[in-house]
Amino acid sequence: MTGLDRQQKHFGYWNSSWPVECGGNRRQKSTVGALGARTGTSKVITKQNDRWNVMAVERDKGEWYLGGTMPAFIGPPPFGWVQKIDLSTLEPIVESEKLPCGEHVWCGAILVHSNGSVMSINGSYLHRLSPTDLSIEAELKLPANRAHNGLLALSDGTLITKDLRIEGEGRTTITRICSETLEILDQFSLPEGSMGRIAADIVSMPDGSSIEHVYIPGIHKVWRLIIEEDSMQVDGWQPQYRSEDSDHGLAWDACISGGSCWVMDCGDIGSVRAIHTTEPNGRFVTEDSKDKVRRLSWRLPAPWSGAQRLIRIDLNNPDEVQSIEPFGTPGGGIIAPPVYVPESEMAITWDSINGGLAGVSDADGELEVMWHFDARPTMQPVVFPGSKELVINDFVDSGDDLIVIDIESGELIDRVKTGAKLANGMFLSPTGEGGVIYCTTNTVAHVHWE
Repeated sequence: MTGLDRQQKHFGYWNSSWPVECGGNRRQKSTVGALGARTGTSKVITKQNDRWNVMAVERDKGEWYLGGTMPAFIGPPPFGWVQKIDLSTLEPIVESEKLPCGEHVWCGAILVHSNGSVMSINGSYLHRLSPTDLSIEAELKLPANRAHNGLLALSDGTLITKDLRIEGEGRTTITRICSETLEILDQFSLPEGSMGRIAADIVSMPDGSSIEHVYIPGIHKVWRLIIEEDSMQVDGWQPQYRSEDSDHGLAWDACISGGSCWVMDCGDIGSVRAIHTTEPNGRFVTEDSKDKVRRLSWRLPAPWSGAQRLIRIDLNNPDEVQSIEPFGTPGGGIIAPPVYVPESEMAITWDSINGGLAGVSDADGELEVMWHFDARPTMQPVVFPGSKELVINDFVDSGDDLIVIDIESGELIDRVKTGAKLANGMFLSPTGEGGVIYCTTNTVAHVHWE
């Protein structure tokens, strides 16, 4: 059975409970302990800024770093940035200089490497930063002049990333990098483009050896690479999740959990297409491109008629692909991937465009909707399997709330106003003390229960 990120130390990361987005390479988005929302009272610290706040990661206990870019679709050029923040105020203790990004506007990533450095990827640049003062220790201009999304450390400490391409934009480049010097060690051209972020897993073999896999959602297939000491090879596991003439969109990131690869399709909604068909990605500064700025809302109708699907793919058999339409509403769409909680045998899925949150069970080997909740989530959730708590956003007319849902029953446990006016597909990070850090455009918040 698939390992659990929260229980296994990964040698590529600093020994922290949340050193990388989603809490680990399998993107299980789970953590130990409880949020405490059933019995506690919520307290909210909100900071408004002019930034695209993407994610927060932890180094030593209570040592939090916030990273992101600028929502500079027009006007002055964008840049990446990282702050070490005081969790009690969300104010920066120290901040990096403006980090070059090739003028691409897209959500990158940060992580805390086992060598102690903070790694930051934005646009077409990767930076290694000192954890003390966030000064630049090394810089790499990536060979693919595109926005890159997702940055993971592999078990040998090397870094892996990829550029983002939607349908009709050619093949995605996978790049493996030395974490000390940021020297490029290997490059691989995927047979098709890829939109979703990469995930990775380490599989123990009967002879005591192990194999490291990297999962990449493509245009029609989910691809798996075998990571070797000095190369990356395409595996024969190549399940097709989307047909050539599909009336559904592309998949975002995979969640590797419970022996399956879980994805949701319908992700390249109109705003995503507008951003990634412009050069630099997300910059609308020419007369020809300025009209696209009006198409950057994730709430616009989907460019397809297919309903939102949750897809499960067996990790051992690429021909065993199951899907379900939990809501059945035409023109579904999302901007963040699902999560599967093996302890409850439950996948959590949603439809951001039409609204709806659902729990889908695979307890009997088939996918079955167990509950629905009326919400409009958009972002990467966090789950607390021990207390059966799921925390995710719900975009309402007055702004973006956080809701806590019982994983198994779908009942609302608590609702908290974040103070944010905009919602997007960014990341939640658990603080380990009954709280989460919330990131979105123009707002970062720390919500905790006492």
